[in-house]
Amino acid sequence: MAAILFKAKQLCFHDKICFADLEIPAGKTTFVTGPSGAGKSTLLRLLNGVLSPTHGQLYYLGHDLETLDTIGLRKDVLLVSQAVFLFDGSIRDNFAAFYEHREKSLPSDETIKKFLSICCLPFEPDATTNTMSGGEKQRLYLAIFLSFHPAVLMLDEPTSALDSETANRVMQNIITYCQAEGITVIAVSHDQALTKRFGENILTLERVENNYA
Repeated sequence: MAAILFKAKQLCFHDKICFADLEIPAGKTTFVTGPSGAGKSTLLRLLNGVLSPTHGQLYYLGHDLETLDTIGLRKDVLLVSQAVFLFDGSIRDNFAAFYEHREKSLPSDETIKKFLSICCLPFEPDATTNTMSGGEKQRLYLAIFLSFHPAVLMLDEPTSALDSETANRVMQNIITYCQAEGITVIAVSHDQALTKRFGENILTLERVENNYA
């Protein structure tokens, strides 16, 4: 039986979004689904401490999130948001900027190309980002975050700018890499085909009334 990575009890955010009690297993790819307004993106931000619950308890590997260092948590539980943020300049420049922010040494060009390949991005590290398409920028953003090798990689609509074929290849590559490296993937996606194909665990959120005293 897989260990419990996250566990939530009577969880609410601003008393507007509430969740049924839930568990997310470690080591399995979890896809989070549900209607608009059910709190899919909010849940990811609660899981890595970007947002704080206004009610209930949230546990990471058995530890109450309120007792954990949030900066350390966000490095372990890394969230790749829907909004892609890149700097002007080359692919290498972008890796350098993100790594400098984390006070880490820039990886070699060989390592950069490995993560570009995983994300189906056929560019050299000195290629400019200024002329990239939206889908290419999304894949570069994914490659940078994947290269940080977190314990948990959370993806919020990671293939929204990609066609179906590319989306499938990118997700297959990312999940294969993460499984080999012991990284748990949690993804929010509106793509039912992706969810059905890659979701080892599917967490379906529903709108829950706040009945907590």
